Amino acid sequence: MKLLRPCLGGLFAVGLFFAPTASEAAAVRASLGANYWIDESATFDFTLGVEGHIAGPVFVGARFGAALITDGNDVAIPLDIYLHANVARSVYIQGLVGPWIVFGRNDEFRAHAAFGFGLQGKAASIGVEVGYLDPDPIIGLKLGYKF
Repeated sequence: MKLLRPCLGGLFAVGLFFAPTASEAAAVRASLGANYWIDESATFDFTLGVEGHIAGPVFVGARFGAALITDGNDVAIPLDIYLHANVARSVYIQGLVGPWIVFGRNDEFRAHAAFGFGLQGKAASIGVEVGYLDPDPIIGLKLGYKF
């Protein structure tokens, strides 16, 4: 696991290098998360999402990244699609669903579904995500930045 930090740092640097400039049609969202997977362990994740504008304050997107599951030091790849809506000037809600691929003692796909809400500035956001990661509920804090 000594290589995990440099790999995550490299993934972040590559994502920032290839991120397109902000436009009205599409955007890139980077996020960091710290989660408590109830009755399992803590998880920490870094994801990049690409989203497109549907109508009004509604966006649809897909996110992928890397996660560390502290129980057993397993690594996971979160793959989610999401629907994001700005419901007020500085408040957002979102729904996510998708698999997480977990590499470790038992390599497997795990179902993930969540609901998130929080505060959003012009680019930065902070929020809470509550959901389910097979086999137990998960709750976490998310920090994000939209390019």
